[in-house]
Amino acid sequence: KTFPAWRVDSPQVTPTRRHNSRSTSLIQNGSINVVFCKGPSRLSTRSHTCGELCSRHIGEEVTLCGWVQYLRQDLFVILRDFSGLVQVLVPHDESKHELRNTFCGLSVESVLMVKGRVKRRPEGQENKNMPTGEIEVCAESVEVLNTCRTLPFEIKDFVKKSEAMRMQYRYLDLRSPQMQANLRLRSRLVMKMREYLCYQHGFVDVETPTLFKTNSWGIEFLVPSREAGKFYCLPQSPQQFKQLLMVAGLDRYFQLARCYRDEGSKPDRQPEFTQVDIEMSFVEQGGIRALVEGLLQYSWPEEKGFVTTPFPCVTYEQAMQDYGVDKPDTRFGMKLTDVTEIFQDTRIGWMRDAVTQSHGCVQAIRVPEGSKHLKGKDMESLKNTAQTQFTQPLPLTSCCLASLLQRPLLGKLRLQCAELLEGHGVRVRDPAVFHFLWVVDFPLFLPKEDAPGQLESAHHPFTAPVPQDVPLLYSEPHKVRGQHYDLVLNGCEVGGGSIRIHNSAQQRYILQNVLKEDVVLLTHLLEALECGAPPHGGIALGLDRLVSIIVGSPSIRDVIAFPKSFRGHDLMSNAPDFVVEEELKPYCISVVWPSVEGADRSPAPPPED
Repeated sequence: KTFPAWRVDSPQVTPTRRHNSRSTSLIQNGSINVVFCKGPSRLSTRSHTCGELCSRHIGEEVTLCGWVQYLRQDLFVILRDFSGLVQVLVPHDESKHELRNTFCGLSVESVLMVKGRVKRRPEGQENKNMPTGEIEVCAESVEVLNTCRTLPFEIKDFVKKSEAMRMQYRYLDLRSPQMQANLRLRSRLVMKMREYLCYQHGFVDVETPTLFKTNSWGIEFLVPSREAGKFYCLPQSPQQFKQLLMVAGLDRYFQLARCYRDEGSKPDRQPEFTQVDIEMSFVEQGGIRALVEGLLQYSWPEEKGFVTTPFPCVTYEQAMQDYGVDKPDTRFGMKLTDVTEIFQDTRIGWMRDAVTQSHGCVQAIRVPEGSKHLKGKDMESLKNTAQTQFTQPLPLTSCCLASLLQRPLLGKLRLQCAELLEGHGVRVRDPAVFHFLWVVDFPLFLPKEDAPGQLESAHHPFTAPVPQDVPLLYSEPHKVRGQHYDLVLNGCEVGGGSIRIHNSAQQRYILQNVLKEDVVLLTHLLEALECGAPPHGGIALGLDRLVSIIVGSPSIRDVIAFPKSFRGHDLMSNAPDFVVEEELKPYCISVVWPSVEGADRSPAPPPED
């Protein structure tokens, strides 16, 4: 490809042509035209990457740059870069003793530039487990670009490292082949998504603000301003902005949005995360779902198989009835079955055992201590129920599963059964299989946990009600279904969206009369909806979670370059950190340290992570 010429502030020079095996440059009349071949080595001091060399390169002179992976006495060096490994043969000629001494004095993870010639390995010395195992590079010169001190751990995937160690030395952890592969797969996925949305469907990539106004229903990070008592917040999502862009007539918007939630980290969640944010005007649920199915089918990594569309779809009610959760893992059966009628007139002593259906037969399974899926209040509820209800034989009508244990508990027990079976060698969930599922018709409102007599949004307050249920909004709002849809992959929610309310009066009624919210906080949005807002809807895909499932990682931290710890800390830079009082004065902020009654009340920093 010929790139446009760019000017060089220098006198006129004689036309000169420079060659190597990968590029050609022409300097003429103060301008430079560069002709490069495709590949990751163009514009680089290397001619090839380590992992691309093979038998077709035999006889070529190459320049390689990378890190020392192994040192095998004075015989050879294994050189590594992002693309893979290659064996560099150390010369034994007496005339090249300085070159040999340089190689022998290297430390692991030193950075080198090696020039040499590719040759075939001697017969019987090929390494079939190595992509470059047919060849080796005979070194003719070496330049040590940097040396390396003794590292806290080896850069090898099989070396066990604690999570804290990986976070503290993240720049070293990212050198591992697995982390490199994860980040590069993520990059390719994102590029394909951009192509699909922009070039095939006319979406516009728009960046929305990170500093925004606080609201009353979110879990937000606050950011102080220089106006006393006034704060920004870091938004949980660009929800309001993307709706305002639809009011503005942009028609189709997307962005890779950075989002923030001030809550504890989990394997599939952390304080800051990335979502593929999408919004469309003049669209219904079917249009959004078809767009997302096409997006995933187009961008899906080829090595992970083929995505079949359309995705299955179930209602929220059906998902809870069959699986006990609103994000069911459909890679295996074991659906919940109500057996009340079968045992209507029998008396059964269950004795602290929970009942579930496995492979078509009902069997008793004891809930183990420390269950992964049944923890905290769920485990306590199950134990209390077992102790109080199952100590004596009772009619099943007195302890019906649906009302006694509740289906969410049985849904978690179903997952525990799958883990128990897998722990005994029974293959229940294939990690190489990807099952997508749409869940629709969620309740628009749910009772508040701390105030059951009040309602809160099941999704967010901007979700539109199902048209048939609009009359119930003014009489029985708890029965209203919302136009909300979730995308589930292998039992994990990877996306969620809805058709939005585009009528200002309806939006105001829900905020003021149903949710009892202060509408002043959303004056800007309500005013915008009065200015000819089109019908619109959208979705947000959790990019971190989606990629972690694709690569088979149990934690999203394995697909994020610089993640936070479980406590939300950056162990590499020790953030968050203390600031001196002088830096707080412009924000009119002072820190009041928590103290224990009877203890020293003098200011003291909290304990380290």
